Amino acid sequence: MSTARIILRETVETGDAEVTRPLKWYETAWESGFVRKAMIILFLAIVWEIYGRWLDNPLLFPTLSETLEALRDRIADGSLPARAWASVKVLLMGYAAGVFLAFTLTIIAINTRMGSDFLETMTAMFSPLPAIALLPLALIWFGLGNGSLVFVLIHSVLWPVALNTHSGFRGVSQTLRMVGRNYDLRGLNYVFKILIPAGFPSILSGLKIGWAFTWRTLIAAELVFGVSSGQGGLGWFIFEKRNLLEIPDVFAGLLTVILIGLVVENLVFRTLERRTVLRWGMQS
Repeated sequence: MSTARIILRETVETGDAEVTRPLKWYETAWESGFVRKAMIILFLAIVWEIYGRWLDNPLLFPTLSETLEALRDRIADGSLPARAWASVKVLLMGYAAGVFLAFTLTIIAINTRMGSDFLETMTAMFSPLPAIALLPLALIWFGLGNGSLVFVLIHSVLWPVALNTHSGFRGVSQTLRMVGRNYDLRGLNYVFKILIPAGFPSILSGLKIGWAFTWRTLIAAELVFGVSSGQGGLGWFIFEKRNLLEIPDVFAGLLTVILIGLVVENLVFRTLERRTVLRWGMQS
């Protein structure tokens, strides 16, 4: 829901006159994006439960109720929270390192021609390369530890964030650039006071895309990494439960991945978006 206030009245034309009436409660609720999204999730949950009961095969497709029961049990015994925290901890390390490198490369690129050519060349070379394809090399270079996972996560987040940040910086209008020069802003002051605020919509899009790539890469990498090292996070949990044919637990792990993604998207990035680009009037 945007920062603009919801209009609680509508105009109804009756001949030559216009009559206003208060909106019904359901009309007001429908204006809320949270309500609309909740209805979509509720619809999908009902479809899941109906299809699971119709199939009647927990080893193939458990119902939502069976999945939620497995989720409750794994949370109660502490195994799922521990695996989730292991994944999130590694993800935050890789994501933070990748974002830092992306901003460093972009700041260099926006200030020098050689840096710009370097970033564009590296992005064209490595952005199409799946991060998971580097995992075998990472295991050789960094061994069976979190270093291998952090390496592939940096690769997955670095290029989309750098590309979007660079595009955002290049899209800053000449008027704002001249304002910065008139205030004698140079170097990092120019970047942080002019380029980043003006290009923040593109930067935020890059951060969201990088998060999605990193989260997806981590789960896929843990499926291999966990098998190799005997430990891991949610990916290893899913793989382990699949080997034990505990399919409701597998779906509970997948549901946990989805829930963490929804929380980050709607609580972190959406809050950041409301307090920045929406408040600044850069998006509607």
